[in-house]
Amino acid sequence: MEKDSNLVISIEESILLVGTAHISKDSVDLVRSEIERWDPDIVAVELCQSRFKALSENRRLDKESLLKVIKEGKAPLILMQSLLASEQRKLGLSEDMQPGAELIEAISIAKQNKKEIALIDRDIQVTLRRAWKKMKFREKFRLLLSLVGEDEGDEEFDVNQILENKDLMTMMMEELKQVAPGAGSVLVDERDEFLAHHIRQKSTSGKVLAVIGAGHLEGVKKHLSSIKKSNSERVSLLSHVPQKKIYQKIVPWIIPMVLFGFIVKSALERDFAEFAEILTIWALSNSICAALAVILARGHIFSVITAALASPITSLNPFLAAGWFAGYVQMKMDEPTTEDLTNFLKLEDWKSYWNNSAGKVLLVTALGNLGSMSGAWVAASMIGIFGAL
Repeated sequence: MEKDSNLVISIEESILLVGTAHISKDSVDLVRSEIERWDPDIVAVELCQSRFKALSENRRLDKESLLKVIKEGKAPLILMQSLLASEQRKLGLSEDMQPGAELIEAISIAKQNKKEIALIDRDIQVTLRRAWKKMKFREKFRLLLSLVGEDEGDEEFDVNQILENKDLMTMMMEELKQVAPGAGSVLVDERDEFLAHHIRQKSTSGKVLAVIGAGHLEGVKKHLSSIKKSNSERVSLLSHVPQKKIYQKIVPWIIPMVLFGFIVKSALERDFAEFAEILTIWALSNSICAALAVILARGHIFSVITAALASPITSLNPFLAAGWFAGYVQMKMDEPTTEDLTNFLKLEDWKSYWNNSAGKVLLVTALGNLGSMSGAWVAASMIGIFGAL
């Protein structure tokens, strides 16, 4: 028999869902009282292993991991994660609570009572990568504007209102799906299903109390009603980061091939003036666009010069990116302090990223890559027009 209340939903006799706001002391109290009242065999929490370590060990970004982010081209993902965390903090930092405190509290109470603990969320990096790949360019742009834009009304949320009304959390998630449907489907819908599969799987071993965000309550409840047995194949599919399609692998090589074609044509025709003009267009377009992008990120002058020099070369090789080199130089020229690295994931608004050395390194890397990419397309277009004349 299913019993429904505001933030506590009973599914059958073996599953109890507890919705939290992730940012409130009241959420911690709710989790504690429900664990003590219901006495579950298993306490399942909306965390993956990496997020659990980050919260429990108070782990922060360091210089080694920042350099790794640059090398692996993860700057846009880390910026996106930071911006989402910033948006969450706007709802409840006044309570001096770290987002996810109630999840750590649930684990702590479970340990005290010798209960089995289950981490049931999908790995955060998988989620962000799937979200990024599913988003179209205009969605990425709209999401960026929604995260960094200033609302005219500067509407403030009452944490108690969020706790008392889970529909407010649902409304926020629905708003995300309107701004960026691709990201919304991954961050909300897919995770609802992923959580439901893992809760159902754990329920075969005893009573499960699942601590999840209030915005996921209805979605998880809906999936649990249709999932009678966890499907490992479906879980694997939801955990898979889609590989690039054939055309996505081919597109990055089109511009270098076009340039090479015009160079060969000029060489065969012994038209050295055309050859020089093509190389000039290529070099200037790449250099100017990449440099302007790094200037927009307020990068160090040496980072600007590095982007300008690297872009004409890296644009010919899809395995390299001008932003990586510019970001590395930025890191050396304006080395982030321990305080910068510690505060990076606490930044409150878009302006803060320009004032934080760690944030600026990532901005230089991400925007440098975007500028270089834009420069390559501008150059290819101009060379194509030039060749047609």
